[in-house]
Amino acid sequence: MAVDSIQYDSGTPGSDAIGNVHRRTALPEPVTSTLVGHGAVHHLDGVEHRVRKAMFMSLLTGVGVGSLVAHTGVAWDEAARTWGDGRQVVLFDEAAKVLTRAVCRWAGIPLDEAEVPALASDLTAMVDGFGSGGPRHWRGRLARRRREAWLTDLIGELRDGTDTAPAGSAFDVVAGHRDAGGRPLDARTAAVELLNVIRPTAAVAWYVTFAAHALHRWPDQREALRSGDAAHAEAFAHELRRFYPFAPFVGGRAVRDLSWAGERIPAGSLVLLDVYGQNHDPQLWDEPYTFDPGRFAGRELGAFDLIPQGGGDPDTGHRCPGEDITISLLRALAVRLARLDYDVPEQDLTISLRRVPTRPASGFVLAAARRAVTPPPEPPPQRRTSRPSTTQ
Repeated sequence: MAVDSIQYDSGTPGSDAIGNVHRRTALPEPVTSTLVGHGAVHHLDGVEHRVRKAMFMSLLTGVGVGSLVAHTGVAWDEAARTWGDGRQVVLFDEAAKVLTRAVCRWAGIPLDEAEVPALASDLTAMVDGFGSGGPRHWRGRLARRRREAWLTDLIGELRDGTDTAPAGSAFDVVAGHRDAGGRPLDARTAAVELLNVIRPTAAVAWYVTFAAHALHRWPDQREALRSGDAAHAEAFAHELRRFYPFAPFVGGRAVRDLSWAGERIPAGSLVLLDVYGQNHDPQLWDEPYTFDPGRFAGRELGAFDLIPQGGGDPDTGHRCPGEDITISLLRALAVRLARLDYDVPEQDLTISLRRVPTRPASGFVLAAARRAVTPPPEPPPQRRTSRPSTTQ
């Protein structure tokens, strides 16, 4: 099913998309209790969703993106200096710590250096547990419960004046947010949403690990990234998100009786969008199982072309508000990774499509020979201006 065949309920008066599919009851409880949290923006529709989503868009687009990328570059360079003695490190774990350290600095969340590994482990556990049962799932539940309680306390201290936060920081903005009725979020819901700022940023560790996998399989990509070609770095980031699997699908509930391609969809049915299928559909992508960043060279992407983080308008729909951050972090970190001199010891680099979310089995072990070369600073990214397309 192509993404433009699903129209999420945006609650926008006069929109033809109103009323077909909504998200309010679509997320199963195991996903809520690990990945997104109860009371999160993901469970809202209509005006409540738009007001809450606007808060995320204010933080995760525009100048805030460049600031987070700068913090991440500093954190990566600090970490990479400790890898340069030839010892083996697991890139997935190291990238998660880099991203956790950086996003907390950027968000204004007080965090001691000694606390970084445990927080990084909890943030990745929330993501790692949403698509499974057993120990991974229960680790994710416990991690979310632990970190919601931690941030609830911090927000309480900020609100009662015991603590302060940098003006305009994510910590400050989320703690002070008011819902569509003008009421402040309760402290627990604010904690949920603050986690939904920092947790997806830490999840970019999956894509950083995929980047290392791609550079290992297709080493010819390394030189173009090393050169600092910004256009190639962006195309590489897009192809990573298209080619490698992460979330296999997104879902919604049919609000009324619908039909699609002759198939009847009764009201209340769970409708799943096959993200991996669309990103590998030969009708949409030439040679879809070939890794080729060149397919994105000079290509302006429509709102329904590349959908690893959802489709449509991020301001009014359920497309991930952190997509610009994901792309910008990948642009910066792929260049740093390409400029890092390292060996790849024997290990299991298989990527199982039975695992959700998946990644190279070993987490990508590397042995760095010397410190990374710092790339030049990137210009702030531009907001997406293309409008949703109606055809594929």
